[in-house]
Amino acid sequence: MMDLAPFYLTLKLAFFTTIVLFVLGIPLAYWLAFSRWRPKIIVEAIVGLPLVLPPTVMGFYLLLAFSPENAFGRFLDNYLDLRLVFTFPGLVVASVIYSLPFMIQPLQSGFRMLPHVLTEASYTLGKSRLTTLMHVLLPNIKGSILSGCILTFAHTIGEFGVVLMIGGNIPNETRVVSVLIYNEVEAMNYEMANFYSLILLIFSFLVLITVYVFQYKRADSSIFR
Repeated sequence: MMDLAPFYLTLKLAFFTTIVLFVLGIPLAYWLAFSRWRPKIIVEAIVGLPLVLPPTVMGFYLLLAFSPENAFGRFLDNYLDLRLVFTFPGLVVASVIYSLPFMIQPLQSGFRMLPHVLTEASYTLGKSRLTTLMHVLLPNIKGSILSGCILTFAHTIGEFGVVLMIGGNIPNETRVVSVLIYNEVEAMNYEMANFYSLILLIFSFLVLITVYVFQYKRADSSIFR
């Protein structure tokens, strides 16, 4: 019998992760794109670290950090009454950290591709940085915003190592689809594992097709400007 709870939990996790990263990613990507502070390369390296770091390594260190036995986790538990280990909020925090480059890098590229005349004209008209960002820059990088949101959503759905380390395998609480597939393989129930894996494969393929379509549309529109 098909278990729908992990699918709902996975979609819920991907939705909240995408929303949080969208809100946090815009100001960070804007700063990375336009700041002339030389040491910002360190921040860029930290943002891109999840692209090269094994998920289990990141999950392990996040598990140590969030554990009530360590200083940060103890602070969250004692003063904020917040426990991130083996809880859904912990999955969201871990997913936000691990999916960070999938939102930041498309936004940062979009900002960098904009002609400087847009910001210069806005400042000449007396517009503030916030007004320029909201009403001039963001409307011109809609494709980058959409790509970042789609990639973040899809990447979160496919996470395994980080969510397993932080969330464990608690039914209706932290058991997402990738963990469910792992369970089916361990139980040697290959038929259901194949069924769940096929769903994720088709979804991931459609997501990539969508991203490439928007990228080609952006490229074509830029040619005819």
